[in-house]
Amino acid sequence: MRKLLLTLSLLITFSVSYSQVLTPRQLFPGLFEAVQLSDIFPDNKTFVDATPRRDPALIMKDYRHQKDKAGFDLTQFITANFIIPGANTSIFKSDTSLGIRKHIDTLWQVLYRKHDTVSKYSSLIPLPNDFIVPGGRFRETYYWDSYFTMLGLEESHQTKIIANMISNFAYMIDKYGFIPNGNRTYYLTRSQPPFFSMMLDLLAKDQGEQVIVKYQPELLKEYAFWMNGAEKLKPGQAYRMVVRMQGGEILNRYWDDSDKPREESFKKDVNAAKETKQKLSDFYRNIRAAAESGWDFSTRWLDTTGKLETIQTTLIIPVDLNCLLYHLELSIAKSYHLQGNGIKYRYYLTRAMLRKKAILKYSWSQKNGWFMDYNWKLKQTTPDQTLAGVFPLDFNIADAKQAARIASTLKTKFLKSGGLVTTFKRSGQQWDSPNAWAPLQYMAIDGLNKYSYTGLARSIAEAWISTNIRVFNATGKLMEKYNVTDTDVKAGGGEYPLQDGFGWTNGVLLKLLNRYHMDNL
Repeated sequence: MRKLLLTLSLLITFSVSYSQVLTPRQLFPGLFEAVQLSDIFPDNKTFVDATPRRDPALIMKDYRHQKDKAGFDLTQFITANFIIPGANTSIFKSDTSLGIRKHIDTLWQVLYRKHDTVSKYSSLIPLPNDFIVPGGRFRETYYWDSYFTMLGLEESHQTKIIANMISNFAYMIDKYGFIPNGNRTYYLTRSQPPFFSMMLDLLAKDQGEQVIVKYQPELLKEYAFWMNGAEKLKPGQAYRMVVRMQGGEILNRYWDDSDKPREESFKKDVNAAKETKQKLSDFYRNIRAAAESGWDFSTRWLDTTGKLETIQTTLIIPVDLNCLLYHLELSIAKSYHLQGNGIKYRYYLTRAMLRKKAILKYSWSQKNGWFMDYNWKLKQTTPDQTLAGVFPLDFNIADAKQAARIASTLKTKFLKSGGLVTTFKRSGQQWDSPNAWAPLQYMAIDGLNKYSYTGLARSIAEAWISTNIRVFNATGKLMEKYNVTDTDVKAGGGEYPLQDGFGWTNGVLLKLLNRYHMDNL
């Protein structure tokens, strides 16, 4: 009974701490919409990241009093009442003669943020430790970005900052019951691809496997977040992040607890919703779920027309998400094994094996020779091959024949002169062709090496490193994403301009430079 009461008290604590956090839209009703639907800031993220200069209640009192008076200037009002953020890395440009390694080394300092600089009224969630941000408009820590940033921090022997960032994520799991998309109040309705257990593997290289035991409580809480409601589902039903498949298996999907426009992309979501035939709540939920995936946006989540208004993220079982949860289950099992708890070790190992079997059953396409996403409503794989299909390699889920077909497809279809394209469709969305992203290059290279396709892995690494170095030599910067097909053209598409900085690009590049010794390409 005492354990039950403790569990209930923890749930109540999470609920209270969550409900007391107000987002910019909740703090500034009416003013928020007026600003975000205007053209004061080209990027909607600017206002939600702005810091109120005084108590929001007083700002709102003045706004209501002044807004209908002749001569009221909204821009002037915002400037007087808010500190507008700048892009911290926009002015940073390296002397290319110093080399790309020096650039990355300097960027760790440029992207470093102190944890004790959060204003009382900011949308930024305070954290107990310092951290690294991606760069540009991304002024806060991001969940899945951080794993790939850590790959480079590991190469730079910056174990302390890795440990600090992991501690921050554990803090958020303990406080909110999950790791938010980023440490902003407006991100508290969704997570991102669950790389926490992968981060612990990195730290364990330096601090030993007891790290996994140390963070066992947080691993279990994150798992409970992703699996919430699973036990009550019947075949063909879904609840939040979980879906019970027609065969009775449990797999996961992306989901967001809000069905309103994203505060950081408010105007774009409102305008996009004018074109959809979905219920507005369903459309906004699907948009937000795609944001949780990190792939915002891609034809991966759309119907065969490839139009954003058809987005159907919550109907899709993503192969990469389920591979990550497979790793999480294995990590929990390992933590119990290290403790000598055989019963719980076998329980979580069984869950992992059942998930692996389900991934092979529902995601492998013999016709395409590729791991695909699965539409659980239509009961069929989705039609498009995407680079998410390499994840079963990195987690050793594929068998030898499947790995051979994946390697062949990567070489003949995905590999372009500058690296691996994300999809084959040119939709104008940033997670489609011709764009390529550092985390997916790394997962493909690492997965191929695990199945001894070392030559192909090296070819991909060489193409990607060459792209990074070429753009750096031309601009003095490292970018968020790259055009790997038209290599003389900048990457584009998406909701915002091309960002530089850039955390995960730096991390993956440094990891590959050290693995392949290709500095002089």
